[in-house]
Amino acid sequence: MMTLTEEISLAEANGKRVGWRGWLALVVLMLPVLLVSVDNTVLSFALPDIALSLNPSSAQQLWIIDAYPLVLAGLLVTMGTLGDRFGRRRMLLIGATGFAAVSVLAAFAPSAAGLIAARAGMGVFGAMLMPSTLSLLRSIFTDRDQRRMAIAVWASMFSAGAALGPIVGGILLEHFAWGSVFLMSVPVLVPLLVFAPLLVPESRDPRPGRIDPVSIALSMLTMVPIVYAIKEVAVHGFGVLPVVLTVAGVAFGVLFVRRQLSVEQPMLDMRLFSRGTFSGALLVNLLSVVSLVGFLYFVAQHLQLIVGLSPMEAGFALVPGMAAMIVAGLLVVPIARRVSARVVVPVALSFSVIAYLMVPGAVGDGALPLLIAAFVLLGIGIGAAETVSNELILASAPPAKAGAASAVSETAYELGAVLGTAVLGGILTAAYRSGIVLPAGVEGAAADAARETLAGAMTVAGSLDAATADALRAAAAHAFDAGVGITAVIGAVLVAIAAVIAATTLKGSRSADVEH
Repeated sequence: MMTLTEEISLAEANGKRVGWRGWLALVVLMLPVLLVSVDNTVLSFALPDIALSLNPSSAQQLWIIDAYPLVLAGLLVTMGTLGDRFGRRRMLLIGATGFAAVSVLAAFAPSAAGLIAARAGMGVFGAMLMPSTLSLLRSIFTDRDQRRMAIAVWASMFSAGAALGPIVGGILLEHFAWGSVFLMSVPVLVPLLVFAPLLVPESRDPRPGRIDPVSIALSMLTMVPIVYAIKEVAVHGFGVLPVVLTVAGVAFGVLFVRRQLSVEQPMLDMRLFSRGTFSGALLVNLLSVVSLVGFLYFVAQHLQLIVGLSPMEAGFALVPGMAAMIVAGLLVVPIARRVSARVVVPVALSFSVIAYLMVPGAVGDGALPLLIAAFVLLGIGIGAAETVSNELILASAPPAKAGAASAVSETAYELGAVLGTAVLGGILTAAYRSGIVLPAGVEGAAADAARETLAGAMTVAGSLDAATADALRAAAAHAFDAGVGITAVIGAVLVAIAAVIAATTLKGSRSADVEH
């Protein structure tokens, strides 16, 4: 009987459709995808408990979320190209082992600084996981229709993880300390370590060239300062430091590009970006993730700290939107076979624009059903757009460079996650601080804490007399929801920009017409 590896090799040569063993390999590859998406969502819902336990500043609160995607974004291209060279399955297994180990450290972090450090460590190993899964799909599913469905499942698993995260996380947070949400990685990654060597074939670039340490350093020196600058602006406003960091990142980026164009075997083939479909799909990915993560950032706090839902109840409130994201990702596959991507993606994103425009009216008293409906519309738009754009990115790259192309796609995803929290979260924080009017009797350190974050205000309220506490809670809720209204308008604009980019850059390439 033909082994899976032999079947895949034959499929690569002849364009053959893979059988059931290929789909079993897909199931195994979905485990790390599920883990990463669960981790991101769980953290949003665990943040109020973390804030109460570790008492982080507003800057630390943002760093707890962003340390992981920041490090991830800086290393994704490096890890993707290393996977092309040394084996994508090998990188997957190393990443899974390290991610599980560091997750345990995060679970028992004694301070906000310790949790931030552990999240950064998770970013290092997470950078090995995600490009490997997507690039392995490219090598397994060489038939275009099969690959389109596999990528739809891959994208849907992100949504499934996001839907599962709040529910599982909510149950854990109801009965255990917040650290329990990080321990979920262990039971998810153990089956991966057992079955991946048996079911997933190794794949690599047949002509990888030598490792280029200079390119690796330049890629990190490009990403990290730029992302850090964005965060600085979000937390502290414009100043000298963000400008210096941005200039430094752009300068290193120019050096990185020049080096890739001059060396015989570049770490990242810059010619990929000359293809409108590739670049356009990347921008759609980035802006879509910004809108999704930004939405989750404020809705998780609104549901728990203002509406008063438990983490589990808040999780269940968002399940309809997550389910809509999964269904939309799968249903768009047959549509994408017949309708141009420049039509499908903008139409999908229009649902997300409507969702954001609904938000200002969905955060008042008794408006919870409207907020749930808004998230359903957002999920439809993001689910469909992400499926189509991810498939176009892979189809636009040669199979040998699948790791690098996947890494660039994941970089856009993680950069979007950072921007979603840093920019939209930062705008929301600034609006909250400027808009809150403290009641009489809230002074000194208590006043500073109440002005810092919504969680801080709710914590302070617990130590006040009933009348003052109610007044503070009402003032904090009003300021926060007013900030949500401003943030929602900005989110709608960003999604509309993504729709315009899709309509102008994806051209008339039906998903079937971009094949190599």
